[in-house]
This record gives sequence, structure tokens and C-alpha cells, in this order.
Amino acid sequence: MNVIEALNARHSTRAFLPAPVEKDKLNAILEAALRTPSWANSQPWEIFVATGGTLDRVKKAYLKKYEEKAPAAPETPRPAEWSQAAKDRQKQLAPDMKRDCGDAVDQFGKLNQNMFYAPCAVFVCMDKILSEWSLYDIGAYSQSLMLAAREYGVASIPAITMVLYPDVLRQELKIPDHLKITIGIALGYVDENNAINKFVSARSALSEVVRFLD
Repeated sequence: MNVIEALNARHSTRAFLPAPVEKDKLNAILEAALRTPSWANSQPWEIFVATGGTLDRVKKAYLKKYEEKAPAAPETPRPAEWSQAAKDRQKQLAPDMKRDCGDAVDQFGKLNQNMFYAPCAVFVCMDKILSEWSLYDIGAYSQSLMLAAREYGVASIPAITMVLYPDVLRQELKIPDHLKITIGIALGYVDENNAINKFVSARSALSEVVRFLD
């Protein structure tokens, strides 16, 4: 699979099979993602991978938080506002999912709360002293990770819901206080029998977002 094929083939999986990702395959994916470029080769990412019993405890603690209606506290602040173009795209997401997935879309909330039943969760962190410049590098690393996963037949989804309760993650994954938890990425194999995975979000036309200046 070449890079263009991987870009076109990758999409967010919202329901995973319980089968674990093989350790050698997971290592290969994580190793490939380390080739991501970064400002002055700073390589600001620090990665924590949860599987097995550790991930089960995280999911259980998250479900307890949801049941108790505990306030979410992601360490990457939510946007204060969105552009109108972004709002329009977000507004279209729900009807498009309903069109493609039918009643399966009703399970979306439950899937989010259970980290999509993924057997592997990757949490990407960076030192708190770093600035937004490094967040750009974190985003690049995340894309590299997901494209590498696609090469190995492993599905993915990045989700802010996976980092809503950093206290849980710090306790279970032993994440030190000097690191900021930026994003979670679920990895695993697609549950082909779940209609929620029929959905692939639309992309804007080239002419809408690219300006050529001769």
C-alpha cells in the first residue's frame, strides 16, 4: 500500500473486535510513527499504550465517571468557538451518519463511552512546558501512527473522549505530572458486522479549501 492508498483507505472506526493487536505488529506501527518530522527534531511525543487488564480498568473507571456525571477535564482545552465553515461541516455529520448507518447510529454514545471496545489505546503526551508549536508535531505524529496502522491492516480512531478523565489515565498508566495528555487513539480490528462502521465522513472539495496564486 502506498501513501495515497493509505490516506484514502483510512477512516475512523467506531466499533472494534475484541481481538488484540499482535505485539510485533503494534511495535512496527509505533516504530514507523517515530519517523514523523518535528520542529528542530524536538520529537516532543511521549507515548503510553494501554491493552489487556490496564485498558479494562481504564474503561471501567471511565464508565463510573459517566454514571456519576463527573465533569470532563481534558488537558487540551476545548475550542472556545468554531468558524462558520467548521460548524456547517459538523452539523452535517449526524445526518450523514444516519443516512449511512441507519439505526446503528444510536449506539454512538455508548461506543464513545466504551472507547469503541478497542483492544488497544494509545495516549499521546508531551511535556507541559512546550507550546502550541509542539501540538502541531503531536498532530503529525498521530497521523503517522494511524497511516502506519492502516498499512498493517489495523484500524484506528482519534478521540478526545478517550482523554476526558486524565486522573484515571495518570493512575492506571503511571503518566507523570510533568506531561500533558493531548489525545487518545484507539487501535484494533474492524467489527465488520456493526453498521456504524459503514460511515466514512465527507471531505471538502479541493476548490473549497485550496487557493492557487500564480
